[in-house]
Amino acid sequence: MLFRRLFSGLMVLLVGLALSAAVAGQDKKDKKEKEKEKDETKYGLKWQFKEGKAFFQTMTTTTKQSMKVMNNDVNQVQEQTFYFQWTPGKQDGDTVQIKQKIIGVKMSIDIGGSKIQYDSTKGEAASNPLGEFFKALVDSEFTVTLDTKKLAVTKVEGREDFLKKLAQANPQMKPLLEVILSEDALKQMAEPTFAVVPTKQVTKGETWSRSTSLNMGPIGQYNNEFKYTLEDVKSDVAKISVKTTLNYKAPGDTGAGGLPFKIKSADLSSKNATGTILFDNKNGWVAQVSSKLALGGKLSIEIGGQSTTVTLAQEQESRVETSDKNPVLKK
Repeated sequence: MLFRRLFSGLMVLLVGLALSAAVAGQDKKDKKEKEKEKDETKYGLKWQFKEGKAFFQTMTTTTKQSMKVMNNDVNQVQEQTFYFQWTPGKQDGDTVQIKQKIIGVKMSIDIGGSKIQYDSTKGEAASNPLGEFFKALVDSEFTVTLDTKKLAVTKVEGREDFLKKLAQANPQMKPLLEVILSEDALKQMAEPTFAVVPTKQVTKGETWSRSTSLNMGPIGQYNNEFKYTLEDVKSDVAKISVKTTLNYKAPGDTGAGGLPFKIKSADLSSKNATGTILFDNKNGWVAQVSSKLALGGKLSIEIGGQSTTVTLAQEQESRVETSDKNPVLKK
């Protein structure tokens, strides 16, 4: 009797456990099904351009660079902050013109213990040629024509006035600036601001790619491959991860082009090039970008007819934040 009751009790317990396991399994299955359904949700991430409504971006880049030149170590740390104002005009079909204005510049450079600083937001007077150059950047304006369907910059106006301002600040740099700041270069510089989102609807975990090629004349050519992945979407904010592959190509036999040296060849490669993008789908803009990039290798350069090898190690961190408030306070 006792054995039977014990056996019956065990059977009830086992049946109960089995039923519980089945229900739990069903719950897990249902949860997985829901997650699967959720993962298959398509998200349309789209820029919004409201005529006359400006938005502002603060872009800060910190670069740590170590070079060995002729057995001499040259270490450099620089931090640059640019403040941009973007004002969309009237949109015509898939095309919109956006006024871009540099409303502020800050820079701090430490080269082997020698420091150079300039901050336009404090109304400082430039006390050195590099400061004069950065000061000339402030209030420069461009008109960017954007294909909103392809998220491609098709035209940039304002180049001539921009070059004129910079050449006045540093006439010796005029030949170099005319080469490296071509209209194509200006388009390639402006496009990444908008081209971080896909041109179609995507699901979580889906990837898309873009490639850019920036020819800087005597400085060389930078070819970038960007691989984006939609990681998550919460409260209208999409989290996007990005991996970058940078390939550098030496300029070849193009001359120095205004540089005090000539780059003959290079073997540079990037690593740990990752970043995170937060896209605010409610406001229709990139709310925040953070990225890291390490670059290293060797270059063969020619100075005064003498060839030498430069060993380079560089780490760079960048951060971009967008707001509808002007970050530069006018005094």
